[in-house]
Amino acid sequence: MTRSRSYIATPPGATLKEQLDDRGMSQKELAARMDMSEKHISKLMNGDVQLTPDVAVRLETVLGVPASFWNNLEAIYREKLVKAEAENAMDADAEIAGQFPYGEMAKSGWVPETKDAKEKVVFLRKYFGVVSLSLLDNVQITRIACRRLAITEKSDLALMAWAQEARILARNTVTSAVNSKKLIALVPEIRKMTVMKPDEFCPRLKQSLAGCGVALVFLPHLKGSFLQGATFPDGNKIVVGLTARGKDADKFWFSLFHELAHIILGHLGRPAGTSDEDEDVADRWAGNALIPSGDFERFVAEKDYTKEGVRGFALQQGIAPGIVVGRMQREGVIKYSVLNELKEHYVIAGSQ
Repeated sequence: MTRSRSYIATPPGATLKEQLDDRGMSQKELAARMDMSEKHISKLMNGDVQLTPDVAVRLETVLGVPASFWNNLEAIYREKLVKAEAENAMDADAEIAGQFPYGEMAKSGWVPETKDAKEKVVFLRKYFGVVSLSLLDNVQITRIACRRLAITEKSDLALMAWAQEARILARNTVTSAVNSKKLIALVPEIRKMTVMKPDEFCPRLKQSLAGCGVALVFLPHLKGSFLQGATFPDGNKIVVGLTARGKDADKFWFSLFHELAHIILGHLGRPAGTSDEDEDVADRWAGNALIPSGDFERFVAEKDYTKEGVRGFALQQGIAPGIVVGRMQREGVIKYSVLNELKEHYVIAGSQ
């Protein structure tokens, strides 16, 4: 028997049991009279197998109850079972849907606007391409490597929503086959783009990465996701999604290089996703790719932390001064309130 708020689905086996009790007949005897296994009769009584037209005819012969009666009981049971299970699934999914930042997703045009709980479930199922929102727990569906600032249950759901939008947008990007060696060779060229303006480097960056099998997309920040970037395989390409969260150029470039590190270092495709160690390794790789550790240590040792000193070092490195400031702040060389005027603030289409 299966119950929901509105339905009770009772298998024909319950009625069959009543018939046997009235006759003082055991399941074993019924199985012998119907020329069927006891195991099948037991499953029939519990509703674990369907009562087929063949079985209905046999029951009519053995018990004298018309086959149409049994067929009708089975049809009613199956209909109510589907409705009860659907209602229970809807109730469970409604709880999950309530934790998504649905209003913000709708405002960005990712899902239709609605305040109806059931409609939210339907739209979210279609958005994620799953028959049940509970399936989003499956790591085969949501394997994501990402850089974010905090982790909570709601932030995990916001991350899933953000990553799905990145996946949808990336489908419009035509890429070559994934080529890690080509991507590694491209790193110095990408590094040079840090001194360019967004409207200049964005199209070049997307085109260059597409040639390595990477689809780069920019999305707005989703409140509660604490997200700066995410990377995951999708079909025959790798999706890298970035948000200009905070709008600081140094954060943007560090996030990009962090995501590229996951690809280059082979962190993608693991059953349980990336580990904390993977994230730390990607951080170190990103920092050193932007500013080699040896060069940075020599710069710090000189202790010239003036604007002119930072600009001069950045010019030698061929990178934006803000990236140097960001590295100095992260490593505690200077306070986060110092030299921020050297940081450029980006406004990137799609990430506002």
